[in-house]
Amino acid sequence: MTTRRTGLREQKKQATRVALREAALRLALRDGPDNVRVDDIAEAAGVSPRTYNNYFSSREQAIVAAVTAERESRIATALAAAPAHKRLADALTDAIVEQHTEPRDHDALLLITASPALRDAYLDSAAAMEHPLGAAIEQRLGSTGAQTAQVLAASVAAAVRVALRQWLGTPTAPVTAGGLVVPSGHLPDLLRSALATLAPAIDAAEERARHPAQQAH
Repeated sequence: MTTRRTGLREQKKQATRVALREAALRLALRDGPDNVRVDDIAEAAGVSPRTYNNYFSSREQAIVAAVTAERESRIATALAAAPAHKRLADALTDAIVEQHTEPRDHDALLLITASPALRDAYLDSAAAMEHPLGAAIEQRLGSTGAQTAQVLAASVAAAVRVALRQWLGTPTAPVTAGGLVVPSGHLPDLLRSALATLAPAIDAAEERARHPAQQAH
């Protein structure tokens, strides 16, 4: 019974998070992000402002959460589902590229590129993959790779942030009169290039996990 109650509670929390982020994006698209208040988002989602603050620290975070939509857990799931014989560096790169370049809401993306605060929140969202990705990497490396997995996950999140910053063209890219920063470059190529710098470290960690006895000598 306790397990069932816990499961129902988690489902309710997830439903609340989804309702809040969808309400935030809907209001931002309708009224403009600068005209959306936390109270408005909470009211549209049917919860109190206090409840809102249990889920998101800002309106920008909620709006971006609607665009990324649990991307971090989907990346971790994709990595966990990759064939065991597939090179870890390749599996990581493929999972990240796929989840960052899947079809997106064009209007929502334009909304983010037009707002410096939303661009910053979008870049910060890369850090959310660190914990679930670390767990997925550890699953591939085995229990002896716990610390290594977390270090690699943090490095991957940083590399993704660098690629996203290059793609958004901030802060050096010129902006239009309306404040729009047009994403520059080809995002899959930028992601693959950034992640390629980590490949030697990932390969080394994978090799150590395959031959732990040799590393002990």
